[in-house]
This record gives sequence, C-alpha cells and structure tokens, in this order.
Amino acid sequence: MTITENGITEDLIRGLLREQHPDLADRPLRLGALGWDNQVWRLGDDLAVRLPWATRSADALLRKEHAWLPRLAPRLPLPVPVPQRLGEPSERFPRPWLVTTWVPGEPADRAPATRAAEAAVALAAFLTALHRPAPDGAPEGRDRGGPLAGTAGHFAGGLASATELGLVHDPDAVRAVWEDAAAAPDWTGPRLWLHGDLHPANVLTTDGTFSGVIDFGDLFAGDPACDLAAAWILLPDGAIDRFHETYRPSPDAATLRRARGWAVLRALACLHIGHAGVHGRPGGKPTWGPPAHAALRRLTAAVRR
Repeated sequence: MTITENGITEDLIRGLLREQHPDLADRPLRLGALGWDNQVWRLGDDLAVRLPWATRSADALLRKEHAWLPRLAPRLPLPVPVPQRLGEPSERFPRPWLVTTWVPGEPADRAPATRAAEAAVALAAFLTALHRPAPDGAPEGRDRGGPLAGTAGHFAGGLASATELGLVHDPDAVRAVWEDAAAAPDWTGPRLWLHGDLHPANVLTTDGTFSGVIDFGDLFAGDPACDLAAAWILLPDGAIDRFHETYRPSPDAATLRRARGWAVLRALACLHIGHAGVHGRPGGKPTWGPPAHAALRRLTAAVRR
C-alpha cells in the first residue's frame, strides 16, 4: 500500500458533485471508510462516493467496476455496490471516481460471522451465482486465478517472513498444504467470473451472517478455486463442509486442493497486514490477523494429524 497525500475532503467531493453530478451535490456527505485503494464517503442514505487515494492502480480498477459490475449485480443474492455514475478526471481532482449504491453492514474483520450454517449457505449461494462463464474480453486477474504453481516465489517469501516474525509456528504444515495444492491438476473449465479479493474487510455481516460483498476492483475471470479459498478465511469453525455441500456445481477434489493453496496465500498476506497494524505501520490492519490465524489452523489441522 502506497499512501499518497491528495487532500480529499468533504468540500472537494461536494465540488466534484456540483461540477459533474449536480443533482447529488446537496445530499449529506460523511466519510465511511479508508479502503486499500479508495476512500469511501457515504452520500445520503443509499449512495456512496469512492475516490482513489492510496494506490496508482485504483483508477483502472474503478473503471473496470463501472464497466462490468452493473451487468453482474442483478443475479447476485447479496447486495453489492452497484456503480451509478462515473466521475471523470478534472482540474479539481485528476483521477476518475465513482458514485455507487451504499451497502450496509459491518466488515467481517471487525464483526466476524458467528452463525455458521447461515453464513456458509450465504457465501456458497453468492459464489454459485457469481461463478458463471465470463464473455470474451472479460478482465484478467492480477497474479490470481491462474496456475497456483506460478506463485511459488511469493509463497516462499511470505512463509519465510511470517515465520521469522513469529506469526507461523509450524511452517512445515503450511508448506505441505500449499505444495499439495500446487501439485493439483490445473483448472480446465471455462473462465468463470470471480470477485478475486474476498478478504474479511470486503465481506459485510449483519446479525452474525453475511449481508453484502464490496470492492470488486479485482473482478476478473479464471479458476473458481481462487474465490473458494474465502471459505477458510471468512467462515467460523464447523462451517466449511456446509459451504462445500451448498456451492454448485460441487467442487471436485482438485479444485478443493487448489482452493486450500489460495487460502494459504491469502492467510499469509493477512498475517503480515495484521502484524503491521498491531505495530502501527502504514497500511496495517490489526483486525486482519485473527481470521488469518484461524484459517491457517483449520487448513493445517489435517496435516498435523
């Protein structure tokens, strides 16, 4: 995460709305969240403004959401932030920005799912609806959704660093899960639509179960195992079997193996972000550590037996 000073304020956003979408300019406006790529400001009761602030890649990700997500949203069983207006770069703000629908709920890193069966069914239903064949021209993933073996260097570095920091106590068990996943047969089916970034801050909860999915900037087409990995990161103990029973079509053994490998990679990344947050470093989020530790515990349980 590269933090950049860009002076995003309520006055700036209201000025942008007056210039490009004046019918929305007088709505109440307040900061909602500081995301990885974007700031999110709530606009009235039902809309939000998303502006890139922390990464150079955010501009293209916002334009991708604007182009594709409105086509997918109507078939999804959980609320998602559907783009309504696109703001173009201007002298006032030199980057694109979006007005989307507002999705209520608490991020799962701060309010984890606790109703195991309901959460498993909700996540499985969402991914079943999303994972449909993508058309020609659908975006490619950013180092995700392809052969897992291509992430070997990233995995080795992440595991070594996490072990050195004392975040992983049984690196051999973690390595065994990833190596088994990397050795699984590659996906040979059609390229399916994927969210691509289902970490705990991008899934919302209400009353102990999932109630929304946000931030589709990494939306792309590829191997569904990349998204199925989210079950180990997001669900409470005792829910993974119900998830796999509910998801359609039922994932085969090779897909589940690859999903465990992607889950290991995501858990290692979340461990580092959580550790940075505990120590007050930029880009760190202390709430990301606990779900990552729980995921690795579940993923390596079979290896230790």
